Amino acid sequence: MQISDFDYNLHKELIAIEPAEPRDSSRLLVLQKKKGTIEHGRFSEIIDYMQAGDVLVLNNTKVFSARLLGVKSVSGGKMEVFLLKNISVSGLEVWECLIGGRGAKAGLKIEFTKGLVAEVVADNADGTWQVKFNRHGSDFMVVVDEIGSLPLPPYIEKARQYKALNRQGTGVNDRKSYQTVYAADEKRGSVAAPTAGLHFTPELMRKIKDKGVQIEFVTLHVGMGTFAPVKVDNILDHKMHAEYVEIEKVVAENIITAKAEKRRIIAVGTTSARALEAMFQVQGSSLKISDHAAWVDIFIYPGYDFKVVDALITNFHLPKSTLLILVSALAGAENIRRAYAEAIEKKYRFYSYGDAMLIV
Repeated sequence: MQISDFDYNLHKELIAIEPAEPRDSSRLLVLQKKKGTIEHGRFSEIIDYMQAGDVLVLNNTKVFSARLLGVKSVSGGKMEVFLLKNISVSGLEVWECLIGGRGAKAGLKIEFTKGLVAEVVADNADGTWQVKFNRHGSDFMVVVDEIGSLPLPPYIEKARQYKALNRQGTGVNDRKSYQTVYAADEKRGSVAAPTAGLHFTPELMRKIKDKGVQIEFVTLHVGMGTFAPVKVDNILDHKMHAEYVEIEKVVAENIITAKAEKRRIIAVGTTSARALEAMFQVQGSSLKISDHAAWVDIFIYPGYDFKVVDALITNFHLPKSTLLILVSALAGAENIRRAYAEAIEKKYRFYSYGDAMLIV
């Protein structure tokens, strides 16, 4: 399969630079994957496509302020450290990071406000660096949340610039808007939001539960690699970045029971879908399930046999992305091409702050 099969053109005007208000007023495209039919509505109407006994699985990860701005200890030159992956060992706070600014090298010390200091440990030779900090654990995260900034996807920043708007000009409080209403404080760890979940409100969640839909939570800490474009011609040559997944034993057991009873599993977002499929790939539904925590790099592409997920709530994804490839695997590549073409024709809003799609 060629990556060119998962490409499309989108005018910049259709890139959403702010969320719908209220959240569930965003538009909803419903794609029936077997019939290939398409319907249009509002996200608040998604409850009409659910029934008692369905299991709705959401990713409760929380985005943290991963972008840190500091200066070199010696020269005072400006540097940016972007936290990607916690690789701490033996009480040391060590992260895999991106570093912006000149002169990154092993031994370089970078100072931030609130007394936080970083030391570059090693070059990973893949564009990332190992960086050690002088605080660790919860003390480190408290400082990061205070002095760091939320890492919005680059395409939102570029689209805002294109429309001659800066962050203040949009009137959006990104720290609040770029976070699901069910994100758990103890599940802080994502550098990007699981954006399909941004459409839910507490009121809609209550209505869904009152209808008899079973709600379960998994955790997948979203990494920047999720949104990286595939840069190889043959998608089978693509190497996925690993992301951390946690699924509690009771959640896994509830999902296994639902599958045995032939009840639908509706994943909210590609992150939830990957977490579920990876869990069953590692442990298998026939095994005794324990609490599941692992780094996973599952790559789902057309031809994949879904073991868990029956339906998917998702956003409209970037061209040539693994996310677009995943939804093509679930719905069929031709169905997705037609759905995206119709969404563009009807001027749906795309990407993280954009409108939603339900694949059933």
